[in-house]
Amino acid sequence: MTVDQAGPDMATSKESEPDALDSLGRWTLRPGVSVTVLPHGVHLRGWITSVTLEGGAGLPVLWGRLAEALAGDGGAELARAAVAGSPLRAALVTVIGQLHDHDLLVERPAGEKDDAAGENGDAAGENGDAAGQWLGAVADRPEEAAAALIRSRVRVLAARPDGPLARAAARALDRAGVRAATAEAADLPDGQVLLVAAEPGKPSPFAAEQDAEERAVVVGLRPGVGFVTPVGSARQARADADGLADRLRRREALGAAEHPGLPALLASSAAQRLVCAVAGLRDPSAEAGDARLIPGLPAALVAEREPLRGEYRTWAGPVLVDADRVRPRADVRTLAEALARIPVLTDRLAGVLDEPDPGALPQLPAALVRSSVAGEILVSGSARADLARLEAVCRAAELLLGQGESGLEGEGGPVVGAGAVHARGRALRRAGAVAAVQQRDTRSGDTAGPIGGAAPVPWHPEHGRHPQALHWWSVLVRRLGVDADVAVSRLDAGGGGAVFHAEVQVQVQGRTATGGVLGTAVEASADDAVAFAALSAVVEVQAAADAPHARRLVTPSGAVASLARPEATAPWEDAGWTTAWLAESAAREPELQEALAALTGWSPQPWEPPADADADVRALWSALRQCGFSVLSARPGHRTHPTLTEGSR
Repeated sequence: MTVDQAGPDMATSKESEPDALDSLGRWTLRPGVSVTVLPHGVHLRGWITSVTLEGGAGLPVLWGRLAEALAGDGGAELARAAVAGSPLRAALVTVIGQLHDHDLLVERPAGEKDDAAGENGDAAGENGDAAGQWLGAVADRPEEAAAALIRSRVRVLAARPDGPLARAAARALDRAGVRAATAEAADLPDGQVLLVAAEPGKPSPFAAEQDAEERAVVVGLRPGVGFVTPVGSARQARADADGLADRLRRREALGAAEHPGLPALLASSAAQRLVCAVAGLRDPSAEAGDARLIPGLPAALVAEREPLRGEYRTWAGPVLVDADRVRPRADVRTLAEALARIPVLTDRLAGVLDEPDPGALPQLPAALVRSSVAGEILVSGSARADLARLEAVCRAAELLLGQGESGLEGEGGPVVGAGAVHARGRALRRAGAVAAVQQRDTRSGDTAGPIGGAAPVPWHPEHGRHPQALHWWSVLVRRLGVDADVAVSRLDAGGGGAVFHAEVQVQVQGRTATGGVLGTAVEASADDAVAFAALSAVVEVQAAADAPHARRLVTPSGAVASLARPEATAPWEDAGWTTAWLAESAAREPELQEALAALTGWSPQPWEPPADADADVRALWSALRQCGFSVLSARPGHRTHPTLTEGSR
């Protein structure tokens, strides 16, 4: 900031009103703040913030006077010298304001406020003690934080209290100024240490019923890998530890010598998390500034031996005990939010799904990604790689969740979406595809039933007007050389909105081949249906050529448009651009979903695993819900046309 930008109006407008200079006696520089004087300014760097103040040649002199006041009399003499309304006072108020904005000042200890004669090292009231210096550097109210640490009762519990991990944790707490008692807890697994803090007068944190005010963290060490749970109650911390140990079991390096620094890294991190929680400080994971961590979700520290490192990772654990963890999470609303949560679900160490990866698969004309589901290769394709990744994650989750209830495997299983609107769109399109087959058969006279017949709609590329339908059709028949035809029909929705079904079929010597369906779609307009059906056919052809060993194929639908719709499109973006096309489709999505509900006579409902479901199924369902994904039930008794959305290869 340039200090000479400050004018008289930034000082007090009335002489009777106190300003930042009048109250300077309450504040001092935080311990550890480094100051670099520049030719025409000053640079200050604190714990996690910094600021550079620039001005004239007199600014370093001004800073010198202000620094003396912060370290000495609190600015009483300086306030008398800088009269109200003067440029000098305006400059001082501006500099003080910047120090506050960048969290470089801390309140003086109570004993110093009256005489304002203390030293910076006493900001935490510990007279040079390292822990007091640290609290003065990071805490909003160091005295209260130090008092909370003094009041707390901390125990280090382990099956082997004399083990290296327990001893390292106790040493780390002692260095932080917290006296901890070490005790044996035979019910803890070997390799796990429980750190619990409670205030005097609270129920014992080691009783059968845990008190809501306790704070606990578990540090775990396995061969080659370890973890530190988020802070919570003892029951929550132990549940998280069990979940993390189970997820990390596949990463264990058995038989190799342990790195001597791994126990110290884990134990000190656990002690830091507990101390910060007791003192009312931010969790260490919040200081990393890691954009990969999802706000509102807890983070676990996972450390590896080779190379020795530790990273905080968003943790969507399988067992939720504490109130802040049980609280329902908001649904995903945008594609950006959905994509930010995919790494949580597919984390290589703590995730529940395999990560979709393009690898060597082609990204043009359609983008393909692959992942593994229950030992089988799944390939997903769409107009863009990000959309293909989202489709792959949703379908992989559906396949795994379907294993949790008899009769719901494959297409009959639950439907997963990034938020309720996306999941509902996916579920209703599947049900609409079944209705389309029934209506087509009814019109041809093959069956009789209450469902009306589908009305054919002529569509030909020579007369097409929508650029996306024309583009993907051209890619299919010209670029890929597929001899294909498309059949479009308008479904009878009983007076509801428009519902169109498109089916791309392979032609053999000018005739439609039996079973030669390459792609289908159910959308709100004929052009959208043709575009998505042709895009699905392109994905099918590309996957057959470039991923012949894939057993599962996921093709796109317009359900994703509600997420991918941009807030605004550029003036030059017409329907030929994917973003503008999806924005058009998203505008028609609410009416389409209403029409599909009327057409099928069914509305998807939330789905939960049955009581006897496998632990992996429940863990996946819990992780999806914590990440804002929705899981809906499939239509009872329905089976989807095998070429819609996913098919076996």
